Amino acid sequence: MNQWNDTSLGDDERVEALLSAMTRAEKLAQLGSYWGKANVGSGDARVAPIEEALAAGSTESAALAQGIGQLTRPYGTRPLIPEEGRAELIRLQRLLVDGTRLGIPAIAHEECLTGFAAFGATVYPTPLAWAATFDTGLVEEMGAAIGRDMASVGVHQGLAPVLDVVRDYRWGRVEETLGEDPYLTGLVGTAYVRGVQSEGVIATLKHFAGHAASRGARNHAPVSIGAREMADVILPPFEMAVREGAVGSVMNTYTDQDGVPACADEHLLTDVLREQWGFEGTVVSDYGSIAFLRTMHRVAATEGDAARVALTAGMDVELPNTRCYGDPLAEQLDGGRVDPALLDRAVERVLRHKLRLGLLDAGWTPEADAGLGTPVDLDSPANRALARTLAERSVVLLANEGAALPLDAARTPRIALIGPGADDSGTFLGCYSFPNHVLPKHPGHPAGLALPSLREALTAELPDVEFAYERGCAVSGTDRSGLPAAVRTAASADLALVVVGDRSGMFGNGTSGEGCDAPDLRLPGVQVELVEEVLATGVPVVLLVVSGRPYALGGLAERCAAVVQTFMPGEEGGPALARVLSGRVAPGGKLPVQIPALPGSGPGTYLNPPLGRFSQGISVLDNTPLYPFGHGISYTSFGYEDLRVAGDGRVPTDGFIEVSCLVRNTGERAGRETVQLYYDDPVAQVARPTQQLAAFGVVELAPGEAERVAFKVHADQTSYTKDASGDGRRIVEPGTIRLMLGSSSGDIRLSADVELTGPQRVVGADRHLVHA
Repeated sequence: MNQWNDTSLGDDERVEALLSAMTRAEKLAQLGSYWGKANVGSGDARVAPIEEALAAGSTESAALAQGIGQLTRPYGTRPLIPEEGRAELIRLQRLLVDGTRLGIPAIAHEECLTGFAAFGATVYPTPLAWAATFDTGLVEEMGAAIGRDMASVGVHQGLAPVLDVVRDYRWGRVEETLGEDPYLTGLVGTAYVRGVQSEGVIATLKHFAGHAASRGARNHAPVSIGAREMADVILPPFEMAVREGAVGSVMNTYTDQDGVPACADEHLLTDVLREQWGFEGTVVSDYGSIAFLRTMHRVAATEGDAARVALTAGMDVELPNTRCYGDPLAEQLDGGRVDPALLDRAVERVLRHKLRLGLLDAGWTPEADAGLGTPVDLDSPANRALARTLAERSVVLLANEGAALPLDAARTPRIALIGPGADDSGTFLGCYSFPNHVLPKHPGHPAGLALPSLREALTAELPDVEFAYERGCAVSGTDRSGLPAAVRTAASADLALVVVGDRSGMFGNGTSGEGCDAPDLRLPGVQVELVEEVLATGVPVVLLVVSGRPYALGGLAERCAAVVQTFMPGEEGGPALARVLSGRVAPGGKLPVQIPALPGSGPGTYLNPPLGRFSQGISVLDNTPLYPFGHGISYTSFGYEDLRVAGDGRVPTDGFIEVSCLVRNTGERAGRETVQLYYDDPVAQVARPTQQLAAFGVVELAPGEAERVAFKVHADQTSYTKDASGDGRRIVEPGTIRLMLGSSSGDIRLSADVELTGPQRVVGADRHLVHA
């Protein structure tokens, strides 16, 4: 037995033994990857036009001859049932174990943004929907379920979560994010990391850092933000997942900030990530991003130059295939342009991951690792129940002025069900779900799992209601031929339920998703005309928006009897929505992004400093949102009372702020309320947001029931970057902090001032990040 296979030895000794036994070619192989993309389908869907740039640079036998670091998406490239995927993964691992000198297995990675992206696996709601639940415990439970499914078939690493903080709603990948608040993003993302990694699977943070802040909301565009915005808005969720979640891997963004591509940014990948935050895992490249240093950023003349720059910056593994970290990097080493210690540094990190995954243990076999012979159900009843609960809790009731909801057969026995999302369950799925990500290349192939539409679910949920269905129009396009029939159907009903929004896809094959950036925030296609014409009938309208981004609803929402928002609720979206609309489940979701009133570039996020908000008389452009961050009502009402601040309202700059209030259900139905604590720093040394989320808590209350909700927030959470142009010092300064408790950022019920006392403090990576 080799020393590195001996589990009685320490990690350092095992890794050192293996590293010392490796040739340079074998070391280089551990930094590469292989994507076996044969038979990926012949459909016309243009899923990824950059795929040719990501294609394998060599044959399978050549790519694996010296070993390999990672195997790319053995299950998620084409529709394989679990046993077919297992067989393929075992075959590849056997080539490595039996056919190479050292017999080192590979790390198999897959996408897992809305669940394990494999044929027939559960499709959970999109991350934007997770954030709408404000429920970290439920998200952690989902992460564990996803990790468990991946581990059961031999997958070791998942490429999620996305911790990009939304800065412009027009960006196509808003659906993949956890919204516009860095604190909510960090807490929910860290919960997902904990869940996945509790099952022995490595989670991967992406896209590090600034992807969602691209100029003009265009995918892959340059990032034009200041160092302070980067430090105070973009980086905190990543730091939280590293420090609080002990995440195992980080993936870079494609973008460049101030001319420096993230893939080449030593300050970001080494100084900040490793030296300041203490990250000990691997940095993996977003697909093709090392080669893009030459072709897209033009900061490298050759693929060898790109490899040198990336490796020096701190990029450990090249995905999805080895293009730069093979022969081109070897030539750089031969020419003395790369320090061999940098090669060893990256290889050591990869080997430590393999060791911790058990891949280097004596007795490890591909068959046992992939669970060969063990039955597996990737869409189990337990998974579906969890997916439905998440979907239910993510539904946001924006308005119910006409009390049209919940639906009641006695009041509205005939309901017109209208719109492109009314009978199309595909609109419930995100762009990284297997049906939307891979199956477009396989036209006619079954989805592999049950996907009930809203029409089907409502018919089952409300059997005493007569539903009359008309699509009216498609999600996109200019075809208006279906509008007259939709209007006739609505006019003859007691109520019209109009379902509009997005259909997710990749690189232009949808209205939301990667590469599907929007010119403005008007509902796609002729959907606004559809809603307008149905409203003109005079029939009460319930508007249901199923989308991947917030759309401007000003001029429509105010005329509807009720408005509901859901962010691609996944495979159980139909039943979940039906249960909420019927009243069997009370809505309790809160907006993780604002809903704009106007269809321009939107209101900016709620983190605006004073000059970012509407100033009467200074500009004619009113960017006040129609519905603010954190908004969401229920079928009941909640009262806030008895605000208490511990002590005398004076807290040291290194102390805790303790605040509580009593929340009472003042309505006639049980309900779920998310209590939100915001703070404002009225006088600071730099311009700061007028509101920032500091804590939140969820209560479920019966009619008349009350519960005290308490928060303990360290003064560190009020810190901000003072000198971004110099040493980037983060400070906690003495002075007044205004605390605001409420149902949303726009519905503050209680407030109080506390005084931070004592000296100004400089804080670093050891500061308190989360509330108690």
